[in-house]
Amino acid sequence: MKTYNSTATRENEPHWSALQEVQLSYRNKIKATQRPKINMAEDALALFRSVWNEDEMELVESFKMLLMNNANRVLGVYHGSTGGTAGTIVDIRILLTVALKSNACKIIVAHNHPSGNLTPSPADLKITERLKEAAKLMDITLLDHLIITTNSYQSFANEGLI
Repeated sequence: MKTYNSTATRENEPHWSALQEVQLSYRNKIKATQRPKINMAEDALALFRSVWNEDEMELVESFKMLLMNNANRVLGVYHGSTGGTAGTIVDIRILLTVALKSNACKIIVAHNHPSGNLTPSPADLKITERLKEAAKLMDITLLDHLIITTNSYQSFANEGLI
């Protein structure tokens, strides 16, 4: 039988039965009927703007994710990352971990462009496609990706890019 590591099992290592079982839980303190409902990109934009630090909009790039149930009711907003003036790191595994833990069926992501340019970069398009395909494997639908500036926004869904 092939082993996964090159070191032999030591006698003083704990037995596998000593491992802890992983348990997950999620509880939303807001009743489902009182949660905001997202019907279009402008609804998502308003919610993202309400949690975005406007003082940093033209300073650093940030990435956020809106988590929703199957009825498009908001479960929460996750701050994925903050980067520099020209980019930020987006870790798809962490985004999907958060989406799965919150039992989200749908997600919308957004990031800002400090430059004020609304044109998606090749990296923006690539991460959107990768996230869409990865989420699909988990039965999570990526509804949209917004690029936000202080004065405007662009919706990938509205532009046919998703």
